Amino acid sequence: MATGGEINTDILSDEIFDVLCSMCKNRGKKSEGEKFCVDCHDYFCINCVTVHSQVPMCAGHKVLDKSQVKSGTSKGLPRAPAERCDRHSHKHIDMYCQNHDNVGCSTCMAIDHGSCTDIFYIPEFIQNKSYQVASREIQTKLKALAKIFDVQANKFQQDKQNLLKRKAELLDDIRKFRQEINDQLDKLEKISIDEIANKFKLLEDKIEEGLKQLQEHKAKVTSSNDKLASPNPNQAEMFVHVKMGEDAENVANKFIEDTKMKMAVSEIEFHSDRKLIERLKQNKTIGMLTEKTTNTPDKLLHTTEGQSYCVKDKSDKTCQIYSACYMEDDTIILADYINNKLKHLDSQNYTITDCYNLPGCPYQICKINKTQAAVTLFSQQEVHFFSLVRQMKTTNKIQTDFNCGGIAYANNDLYISDDTSVYIYTMTGRKLKQFSTDQSGQKLFSCIYSLAVSKDATRIYVADFEIGLIVLDNNGQIVTTFNGEQLHEAYYCHLTEAGSMLVSGYGPNNVLQFTSDGELIGEVIKADSDKPEILSVCCNQQMSKMCISRDDEDNIEVHDI
Repeated sequence: MATGGEINTDILSDEIFDVLCSMCKNRGKKSEGEKFCVDCHDYFCINCVTVHSQVPMCAGHKVLDKSQVKSGTSKGLPRAPAERCDRHSHKHIDMYCQNHDNVGCSTCMAIDHGSCTDIFYIPEFIQNKSYQVASREIQTKLKALAKIFDVQANKFQQDKQNLLKRKAELLDDIRKFRQEINDQLDKLEKISIDEIANKFKLLEDKIEEGLKQLQEHKAKVTSSNDKLASPNPNQAEMFVHVKMGEDAENVANKFIEDTKMKMAVSEIEFHSDRKLIERLKQNKTIGMLTEKTTNTPDKLLHTTEGQSYCVKDKSDKTCQIYSACYMEDDTIILADYINNKLKHLDSQNYTITDCYNLPGCPYQICKINKTQAAVTLFSQQEVHFFSLVRQMKTTNKIQTDFNCGGIAYANNDLYISDDTSVYIYTMTGRKLKQFSTDQSGQKLFSCIYSLAVSKDATRIYVADFEIGLIVLDNNGQIVTTFNGEQLHEAYYCHLTEAGSMLVSGYGPNNVLQFTSDGELIGEVIKADSDKPEILSVCCNQQMSKMCISRDDEDNIEVHDI
């Protein structure tokens, strides 16, 4: 077998070489590749690798002996990754930082992981550690995320349509309000016009009346004057005409004086109300635009018929799921009380991917962050924190002096309950508060089965088997209580992502939905006496799924919402 250089023969087949030099092969020649460039992802013979190194853009490339490169499933294909770095496009992603569980190119490692001690070349790491990439698990999670994106995309489209519809409604409201303003201005204008018309009509009528009287007095004066001007030998009759003429003169003079006084009126003017104009000038718009978030928690959830999934492990005789919790990757954690186990299910078929044995009976689970959750161990009087990275494992625990039942997390504090009290603990196990009685000393609770807390920690929700749903503020004062036939024997409570409260009733065997202030919205899961009692309920509104568990069953029910 050749050790390098050029092989000038056409009778040799490719099979006599492990790998061919890429540059020689491009020129139609066959030379054995003795060197491998990690950055170019190509093999080179001894001559060509020198040429490769002299190219300025390739000067910093990592070149390995062929013996350092392990072939993949195809002959001559190296296991070095071919994926290019997003930040440094001329580099391949071939380095792995075990300290941060992160991959990148050599430049990324130099910049972002300079202080890390466990940095490996990926082909060597995989070879030395016999590391198997959990591609199927990641594919399942990515498919679940893609499904979420589809759901969200549909929601965005619906929101866009609703937005356009609302925009059209608001524009119509503006036009209607403008018309209302116009109508009111038209009304004011008509009133002012009518007022002017009436005023001038009175004056016109008065003038007309004056003209009429003037004509009458003129006629009397003219008549008297005509009688006096006519020759009349009758001295007595002439005397009468003179006296009547004097009377006509007096009446006419008085009329003239009166008329002068009545005609001496001030000029009529119209003074517009400038306040209207000034107010309009002060306003930037004809109304005020406000924005508020739609109160989605008040919308009743509707569910389809549930589909059952078996959650029984090989070593289990039977199961009893006391609590269920969706995580941010849409997987679900179950607390199996009888088998002292936590069970991690995938988000597609709800099959078990991991089981974790506990030293006691798990009661209720709550999510802490993306990769961590907490569970109460009732008889052990303990709370265990466990990680979900790859496999479940306990990372920490805190000890209490009471039997731990319900548990919730908010604002970096834990809310834990026993039968008759709610406690607030720090994450390190220091007790901060205890709520057991009201200000008058009366007991707040009778028999607590589970609890939940709002994201801002302003509301504490307690499912009390005898009292019902109890809503407290963050000072332990009762906000409201709900108890009735629909919620007989409150058993489990769960706060949805939208902020509404789901509560299961053990007696009627149903699930009710409440507002964040404890007002009943309606029944989500109808009462059914033929089925086992509901033990737990949890909801993932991003995936539009609701999961419930029932008493003494090996299955969980998953409903579409």
